[in-house]
Amino acid sequence: MKNNQKNLEKYADLALTKGVNLQKGQGLIINAPLEASDLVRIIAAKAYGKGAKNVHVEWNDEMLSYMKLKNAPMDVLTNFPKWKAEGLEEMVKDGYSLLTIYGPDPDLMKDVDSERIAATNKASAQALTTYRDYVMNDKVSWNIIAFPQVAWAKKVFPNRPEKMAVDKLWDQIFKITRVDQDDPVEAWNKHNETLRQAREFLNKKQYRKLHYKAPGTDLTVDLPEGHIWHGGSTKTNDGIEFNPNIPTEEVFTMPHKYGVNGKVTSTKPLNHGGSLIEDFTLIFENGKVVDYKAEAGEDTLRHLLETDEAAKRLGEVALVPHESPISKSGHIFFNTLYDENASCHLALGKAYPTNIEGGSNMSKEEMDKNGVNDSLVHVDFMMGSEDLQIQGELADGTTEPLFIDGSWAIDFK
Repeated sequence: MKNNQKNLEKYADLALTKGVNLQKGQGLIINAPLEASDLVRIIAAKAYGKGAKNVHVEWNDEMLSYMKLKNAPMDVLTNFPKWKAEGLEEMVKDGYSLLTIYGPDPDLMKDVDSERIAATNKASAQALTTYRDYVMNDKVSWNIIAFPQVAWAKKVFPNRPEKMAVDKLWDQIFKITRVDQDDPVEAWNKHNETLRQAREFLNKKQYRKLHYKAPGTDLTVDLPEGHIWHGGSTKTNDGIEFNPNIPTEEVFTMPHKYGVNGKVTSTKPLNHGGSLIEDFTLIFENGKVVDYKAEAGEDTLRHLLETDEAAKRLGEVALVPHESPISKSGHIFFNTLYDENASCHLALGKAYPTNIEGGSNMSKEEMDKNGVNDSLVHVDFMMGSEDLQIQGELADGTTEPLFIDGSWAIDFK
């Protein structure tokens, strides 16, 4: 890996400037694995240099999580600590930004009962409802970046020794996030402008529905009236611009929760809760999954769909051209942050309220009336490929190609 320290410094700068866009006097929460301690210290030093009032780090250790999931009584797994939820709520209510450093072992939890993982995820989601509301409504700035832990690197590059695999994955991360360029911030300014043009084109079109066709997929997705496409940078309620994901190649909106019909087949593995779900198909009727199958991880998929009633419905539709930098890398990353930005994808569960006019101020009844899905989960899965065709249907019933052979069929510039 070339210029490791220099690139780490640039990576940290990017996370703080184009990522959370940390402001002077603001606090910062960092969620990170223990293995990322060197990167966390670089970020913390730079955050204080920008005038952060406090940097709070939530460390996590995957092996300890594995031990707990494998051995703890179920009543422990189903009770998320109240003090922890209240502490996180207190910080986001005080305007703290949130930075997550992510890179889990895709196979670590494969021998853990999927029911125990599902129970833990559900307890966490229930306890952190208010905290997640601040994030999903962009009340605070937030960002996710990746860190190549050894097990993840070996999954992506299984034929390389550990150090070479980690170095190779760092090289990919730096290239895909544009950190290897002379001025990553300026590169992201240009990239955000490209995504802005795409979302503005789609917002003007206001397609009534999208029709997806590919091998194993024939799906119609209704879009609610007043839907809003987002992509690239966005703004908090206070007008602070930030990028939720680094990398990101998508533009996305919400589907109508009752308007999804047909079949969709995944094109990349889904890492959910430390278990892989592979080669799965979902059948939708009136927005709801009524049948499913998976070649691997079907129990995990079942528990995901059974989290709550709304987990069986979609909360996001996202468009990513097949020639995105991540797709062109030729690698499957077994990591949703990366794989979702190589492929058009959908998400089961909760919709982002910001994807519809007035969504952040809607009551639960108003959300349902307007087709906005509300769930404890939000899980992206990849279904795009070079064979994907998408037709957009306009308000007058006419249709036009939106994607041909996995890429944009129109020039939105």
